Amino acid sequence: MADLLNRIIAIGGTTAHEDQKKPDAVCHDYIDGPDTLTCVVAEVGAQIIGWQAVGWHDGDPHIGTFVSPDVQAKGTGGALFAQTSMLCLDKGIAGIFATIRADNVPGLAYYARLGFTDIGAEPDYALKSGQVVGRIHRKFTLR
Repeated sequence: MADLLNRIIAIGGTTAHEDQKKPDAVCHDYIDGPDTLTCVVAEVGAQIIGWQAVGWHDGDPHIGTFVSPDVQAKGTGGALFAQTSMLCLDKGIAGIFATIRADNVPGLAYYARLGFTDIGAEPDYALKSGQVVGRIHRKFTLR
């Protein structure tokens, strides 16, 4: 999972993460940490091609989705979300929030296809470099 996330971070533009993450940090943040609610992984053979996690952030369940650039827009994200939404419903979660960089066109399209709706924006959000990219806040209602 860390290898995939770090590859996506290195490419840039489709994640809010700017710094590489070590495997133990990925485990804590997305698998077994106290704020983690769900985590699902997509594999082909022994290769992780995507993963999705929901965890508490500022009192709300927030989602993160990471799919290999080699297989984006081929159904992996949809399959991950089908599992994630079932797990969230089982936990009694009524809605999931997503915060997406405004310049992340594939990410915005993905969450729109799933049915997430806009609930706010931060047009002045900047990366550590000072580059202003903005952020869009969306919500998906499960029940």
